[in-house]
Amino acid sequence: MAAGSTERAVARDVRGALAQGIAHLEAESVPSAALAAELLLLHLLGRDRAWLYAHPEHPLGSDELARYDQLLTRRAEGVPVQYLTGRQEFWGLEFEVNPSVLIPRPETEHLIEVALERLAERHAEPLRIADAGTGSGCIAVALARELPQARIVATDVSAAALEVARRNAARHGVERIEFAQMNWLESYLSAPESEVAQFDLIVSNPPYIGGTEAGELQREVREHEPAQALFCGPSGFDAYPPLLEQAAKLLGHGGIFVVELGYGSAQHVRALMDAQPGWTNVSITNDLAGIPRVLAAERA
Repeated sequence: MAAGSTERAVARDVRGALAQGIAHLEAESVPSAALAAELLLLHLLGRDRAWLYAHPEHPLGSDELARYDQLLTRRAEGVPVQYLTGRQEFWGLEFEVNPSVLIPRPETEHLIEVALERLAERHAEPLRIADAGTGSGCIAVALARELPQARIVATDVSAAALEVARRNAARHGVERIEFAQMNWLESYLSAPESEVAQFDLIVSNPPYIGGTEAGELQREVREHEPAQALFCGPSGFDAYPPLLEQAAKLLGHGGIFVVELGYGSAQHVRALMDAQPGWTNVSITNDLAGIPRVLAAERA
C-alpha cells in the first residue's frame, strides 16, 4: 500500500493518474477497477470521457492528485462509485444519489417499461399515479417525463430520501410530483371513505431482500446502501402484503398495479394476489437475465 501511494504521488498527468488509479483498485480487488478509476477521475476533473482520452498529458496539480487518491481510497474501502460521484443514470436521466437512497438499478427500468405498456394509449390523459417508496425519486421522475399530463404522488418513510427525490424532480423540471412522508400509501387509507384517493396507476420498488441474506450481498451494498431500502423481514417478502392491500383499496376500476419482484418472490407474490379478489390481467415480466422482475395486474 505504501509503495502504491508513493507511485501515485509522482503522477503528474491524466494518463499517469488513471493508470496508477487502476492499479491501486486492482490491487485491492475492487470490481470493475478500470471503470471505477476512470469515473472517479472524470468526476474530480468535471470532464467527460472524450476529453479524458483526448488530453492524456493534461497536467494535474498536487491538490487534484491528493483528492483523487482520497476518492480511490474510499472506493477501495467499499464505498460505491455512485455515492462518491453523487450521481447515477436511470432511464437516460442523471439522478443525484447519496447514502440516504438506494442506487437505481438498470433492472428497475423494466418497471417503467411495463407501466407504460399497460397504460397504452392513455399517455395523454390526466392520470393520477402513486410511487410507493420512492427513494431517489427515479421512478416518479421517469414517469413524469413520459406522461406529461399525469399527477404523481411519491411517498417514502424516510425524510432524507424525500429531500433527495425533491431535488431530483427539480433537476428534471417536473413540478407535478407531490412528495409525502408515509409508509407506502397508508395515510390515504385514513381519509373518509368518500375522500379516499383513486389512482390509475400504483408502482413500487419495495425492499425485497431477506435479513438472513445480508451476508450474501456485496459489501458495497451491505455496508453502504440504506438498510430500510434493502431488507424487509426474514424472507424479504414482508412489503408485498401491505402494498397489495393498499393498492386494492386505492386503485380505481381498471387501475394498474406494477411492482418489482425480488429474487425468488414471484410465486409468493402471485399467490398473494390470487388469494385477493378483484385482480385481473396478471402478468410477470422477466429481466434481461431471465429472472422474474416485474408483476403487473389490473383491478376488475
